[in-house]
Amino acid sequence: MAEEIRDLIEKINQEGIKAAEEKAQKIEAAAKQRADDILTQARLEAEKMIVAAQERIKREEEKEKTLLTQAGRDLLLSLRNEINAMLERLIVSEIQQALTPEALIKLLSEVVKKYSMGDGGDIAVLLEKEDLEILEKNFLHKLREETKKNIILRPGEEISGGFIISFDSGKSSYYFTDKGLAVYIGAYLKPKLNKILQESIKE
Repeated sequence: MAEEIRDLIEKINQEGIKAAEEKAQKIEAAAKQRADDILTQARLEAEKMIVAAQERIKREEEKEKTLLTQAGRDLLLSLRNEINAMLERLIVSEIQQALTPEALIKLLSEVVKKYSMGDGGDIAVLLEKEDLEILEKNFLHKLREETKKNIILRPGEEISGGFIISFDSGKSSYYFTDKGLAVYIGAYLKPKLNKILQESIKE
């Protein structure tokens, strides 16, 4: 009887141990599976975060590149405008120095000879006040004799050099002022200047 009880107790112990071992194995497998699931989920989340960060960095880089390109373009336009303005000032200054009273009377004489048609009426010439006084005092009589035209000199308030001439009593006018000539010369020089600027960007 005692032996049977001992066998029964041993059997119960073995079954209990086996059941405990099986339960422990199940718990361990479940824990391992859970850990694997957590790791897999963490990897997926990390990959999503990396992709999002890369896209954000790419967008920021593209934005910075666009801003730098625009800033460079704005700088170039500003520089070009400043150079063009400087060129205009330089041309006007050079023309003003070149338009001495002697040069002015020579240019005026050539214009009257070449462009006045027939007898016509008076030829009106607008000049800067100081130039007018010099021409009127020293050259007007000679100019009238050379061109055989009645030339009337008038002051032009907005003229700082050169002259404006009309062959039809002011109905139409031709501009030979310093600023007018600067526009013509500048129109010729600016495309070349712009070409130089474009080529300098490429280098």
